[in-house]
Amino acid sequence: MNTHSIPLGRHLPVLLAGVAACAVATPAAASGVRAGTVIRNVATATFNDGTGDRTINSNSVDLTVDEVLDVTVVSRDSGYASVNAGATGQVRSFTVTNAGNGQEAFTLAGVGAVSGNDFDPAITSIAIDINGNGSYDAGIDQVVALGAASPVLDPDAAITVFIISSIPSSAADGQHGQVRLTATATTGTGTPGTVFAGQGTGGGDAIVGATHALANATGGVAGQAATLALLKSATVVDPYGGTRAVPGSLITYRLKATVGGSGSIANLHLNDAIPADTVYQTGSLTLDGMALTDATDADAGVASAAGIDIALGTQAAGAVHSVTFTVKIN
Repeated sequence: MNTHSIPLGRHLPVLLAGVAACAVATPAAASGVRAGTVIRNVATATFNDGTGDRTINSNSVDLTVDEVLDVTVVSRDSGYASVNAGATGQVRSFTVTNAGNGQEAFTLAGVGAVSGNDFDPAITSIAIDINGNGSYDAGIDQVVALGAASPVLDPDAAITVFIISSIPSSAADGQHGQVRLTATATTGTGTPGTVFAGQGTGGGDAIVGATHALANATGGVAGQAATLALLKSATVVDPYGGTRAVPGSLITYRLKATVGGSGSIANLHLNDAIPADTVYQTGSLTLDGMALTDATDADAGVASAAGIDIALGTQAAGAVHSVTFTVKIN
């Protein structure tokens, strides 16, 4: 029987108490017989030596099951999350599973520079789902340092890991970026069959499995950026039934705002000053064909002798708004 000792601290959790509660235990199936299990076998022989039937036992042959180091990482998200350029706190989630047969912790590393990216998200933190709800809860879920280890996981146990990142302000509409989470067995990695003598759970050796004792997965974000086009036109009606700009003519200005791209814009205001040598015509302000009051009140518009202001707030891509008002030439 292998009597090698386990190095002190080899299986101590690296996170605060309570982190282990986020590990979801499942019946040991993928990992096989648990590392450290002693397989004991004793043979027997029965015979008659002339004095009666007798049974004798052989010596015991004991074998300690070694630890296989394996891990899987899969993305929990489908497709790309749409985010505005310059956005912070973008979350991508992953499941890290101890696919080996022994207790093991895994180093967690994240990168935002992934081959094929149009832009590289900047990773700000990695966190482990403490309350097991599958969603990142700032101030609740345990933030771990980049390159730090997970808690020790039992065979076939899994944790949800979040990568939180920021999107560069240069990300253009429709561009894509990815973040990658890598989990590496703290005991070590290598080609399948690599042996770490005496470092397995229960005192046996640790053997690198088919995954090379490391795995990774990516999660993606798609940049979205809204654009705004503003077009102004005017129609003139003169006192003589024509369309000439003469004293007494009425000029109706029309502003057309169109939000393009994807995503949204915030705090949108349409402003226009009343031109010199003209007078604003009280009560002429409209938004999308509906009359607005000139006063500061519950509707979106304000108008005075100085100019107009239409507060449209947040507008998503595809929004189109039309504003009209009328002035009279002095």
